[in-house]
Amino acid sequence: MGMPLELNTMIITKGKESRQQDNQFILKKAGYRLYPIDIPIEVRHTIESDYRATAKIRKVEWEENQTIITYQLLALHSSN
Repeated sequence: MGMPLELNTMIITKGKESRQQDNQFILKKAGYRLYPIDIPIEVRHTIESDYRATAKIRKVEWEENQTIITYQLLALHSSN
């Protein structure tokens, strides 16, 4: 039996991110997801929303059927 895995090329927050310090955030997503690390990628509130920010993912953790990403906000393009 295989492990379900989703490849993501942007961060979709749905307002569930939590600030750790200054411009560092943590986001927990259901399921196992693979993200690019240490390259700038888009941050959006939803997949249909406007491009909101640019971030670099610093760490990806998988545990108990969830993915936890730690990312650093590089540039904010919209405050809403």
